[in-house]
Amino acid sequence: MALVKATDANFDEQIKEGVSLVDFWAPWCGPCKMIAPVLEDLAKDVEGKANIVKLDVDENQATAAKYEVMSIPTLIVFKDGEAVDKVVGFQPKEQLEQVLSKHY
Repeated sequence: MALVKATDANFDEQIKEGVSLVDFWAPWCGPCKMIAPVLEDLAKDVEGKANIVKLDVDENQATAAKYEVMSIPTLIVFKDGEAVDKVVGFQPKEQLEQVLSKHY
């Protein structure tokens, strides 16, 4: 499954069902660029179990503020619309898999 791009307008719809890992990122962020291929790879591995969603914090400030995203990349795990886990900064794929697997 490809990564899903979310906006302030469709964010709640994107995370309302199942498990989603949301990457709060920005195009100018170095660590965000480093984690992008990791997330693309992870999306293939967790297909059918979790969704990987990307939200550009520059274009979607309301959602970033709602979840108190202060540094990027921030990765928040949502289960049925509720935030259940959070990691900040670059993480290796194995670490992200561990965080996600606790919730499906």
